[in-house]
Amino acid sequence: MRTHLALSAAAATALVAALVTPGTPAAASAASPVATPAAAASGARPLAGLRVLISNDDSMRAARPNNSDGLGLYELRRAMCAAGADVVVMAPWQVQSGRGTAVTNGGTLTVQRRTGTALPAGYGGDCADAPSGGAVLGVCLSAGPCGADTPSATPADTVKLALRGGLRAEAGWDGAPDLVLTGINSGPNVSASVNDSGTVGAAVAALDQGVPAIAFSSSADADGVFFPRANYRAHAEFGARFVAGLRARGLLTRAFALKVDYPDVSAGRPALAPVWTRVGDGAVVYHAFERRGDGHSYDIALGLCPFDGSGEGECAEGRADADSTWLLDRGHVTVAPITWDRTYGTPVDARRALARVEHYVTHEAPRP
Repeated sequence: MRTHLALSAAAATALVAALVTPGTPAAASAASPVATPAAAASGARPLAGLRVLISNDDSMRAARPNNSDGLGLYELRRAMCAAGADVVVMAPWQVQSGRGTAVTNGGTLTVQRRTGTALPAGYGGDCADAPSGGAVLGVCLSAGPCGADTPSATPADTVKLALRGGLRAEAGWDGAPDLVLTGINSGPNVSASVNDSGTVGAAVAALDQGVPAIAFSSSADADGVFFPRANYRAHAEFGARFVAGLRARGLLTRAFALKVDYPDVSAGRPALAPVWTRVGDGAVVYHAFERRGDGHSYDIALGLCPFDGSGEGECAEGRADADSTWLLDRGHVTVAPITWDRTYGTPVDARRALARVEHYVTHEAPRP
């Protein structure tokens, strides 16, 4: 029987993230020889010359006490710049969690730069040496300046705008970036939730424009409502090494995106080695609708599927290599390929690249 909880989207996703019970580690993966961000600070900069656009679905505010509105984006920006990348952030003005690949079909978008003391404390100088200075740009749905309550662009909007002239106008970049990174999301994006994820949707928008993309998502703490900086930082530093390894092997492909989810490490429990997975075919969180009395109004709530193997219907997981199983039940970093092509039965056009990336994740990717 499914367990039902009436939670906000953020709280339910966070609660799911907290239910991580590591199992037995898979076979050990060889550590990648690429430099860590700490080494990058001392001179080894494996991402030097790489131009990276960062976006997300959590906004660029980083103001909420539970760290659910963009703090992960700043940790990712920090790690990528430390490894030598030239980074520009273009992200939604407001939190846009659950917007998937939604786009805005009319109106006006305004780009507003965030600089100096307006940046979250401790992140102002992270990209001072980067050619673009680590520019942070928020995008709102308005013909004028973005205010506290101004509606926001969607995650896909921000990537499409960036790649269709926004980066040239706002950051002086000619041509597309080498890579689009989305996240780090507050909460994992696994199983059926991948279809709703704005973090994944923004990565798919990059693929639509022929730019390699990786979507990062991190877990909450054991209480399920707080997103520790430690989780974001561990994921970001792993992510910089992971990207460096892909780059060194010529594996930043336009054929498919990668989805990288990270377990909770805030209590000192280490993340286990990366595992190549598929998106699970069951749900972790599902939408529920509670009717108000005898009327025609329904409150939106989220149901949380059980993790004791008793899930039925949409909560049942039928794949042994499901991302949710390896992340939430066993505590591994999980990597899954994502494509924009929704045509059922279409052959993979890049089988060799897919096999090479799987081999990298399984045997050569850095350990957390």
